[in-house]
Amino acid sequence: MTTERQAVVIPRAGLTYAGNYPDADPAGGLEEGLELLVLAERLGYDTVGVRQRHLERGVSSALTVLAAASQRTERITLETNVVPLGFENPFRLAEDFATVWALARGRVHVGISSSAPHAELLAPLGRPDTDPRTDPYELMARFLDALRSEPLADEPLHTPYGPEPVPRLQPRIPDALRTVWLGGGSNRSVDWAAQRGLNLLLGNLTDAEGDAGFAESQRLRVQRYRDRLAPHGEGRVAVERVLLPTDGADDATREHYAAYVEARTARTFQTHGTRRTVIAPDLVGPGARIAEALTADPVFDGRVELRVALPYGFARTEYEQILRDVREHVLPALGWEAA
Repeated sequence: MTTERQAVVIPRAGLTYAGNYPDADPAGGLEEGLELLVLAERLGYDTVGVRQRHLERGVSSALTVLAAASQRTERITLETNVVPLGFENPFRLAEDFATVWALARGRVHVGISSSAPHAELLAPLGRPDTDPRTDPYELMARFLDALRSEPLADEPLHTPYGPEPVPRLQPRIPDALRTVWLGGGSNRSVDWAAQRGLNLLLGNLTDAEGDAGFAESQRLRVQRYRDRLAPHGEGRVAVERVLLPTDGADDATREHYAAYVEARTARTFQTHGTRRTVIAPDLVGPGARIAEALTADPVFDGRVELRVALPYGFARTEYEQILRDVREHVLPALGWEAA
């Protein structure tokens, strides 16, 4: 008897993790995060992403964590999802990324996002020259220029190891832009990514398109990206969703998940701010019900990838249960196959 193969709704799946730890034990919390990334590889996920957060008890340096993860994993792609460039020196970020890329033997991708320079935060830390009027897209352009390893001067650079014929970023990453994702939710960011052949990461919020709600607005954004990408190469699209399957959860965990979603649901019924931002609802319940909701989501067309956004501040056991339940009860129903 032949079994009909499940249609592919999601071709690749990964997770995005922000990390968390108590004041008294940052090392323990970061270690738990690394073990979670190792678990994701064992379960067959395609990617694991670390979200960079500042001024919180989370991962403040995504590439540092991914460098450690590169020495504990062998197959899975490691991502920064994402690094807001308003806190960064673009050239130094490119150097760090190139170094971790080499340590991981090419398994690292870098996600960046537009973020105006945070002069009020950086000036007390020794960055008084930071200009808050700097266009955040200019910061991203500088990062891409550095990452291409383009010559920085016409004269050789003399080093203790001998002259370098042309000073440029090292290590050099072949076809570097293939490894870059732009996180965004506006038409400007979508156009910017497409025109440069970058991959596109869309979160669980986006600017509304006319009167359209979240799902349709995000679908239109994906279509806009593809329409503008065609002359510039082939890019990938991934979207984030908060998924809280309850198949393997105990009663207390189910109550926690339900309360978490209830507290966040009201915000999905309205637009926010001058950009009229709309937000995706969190999905909670049995894995089969979550799979049905994702199948009905118009953004998932068999080419768009999924990143499961793990909520901030949950317990390690809850993260592990979410990863296992998504792997066992959600993804197989969407045509995904473990790597």
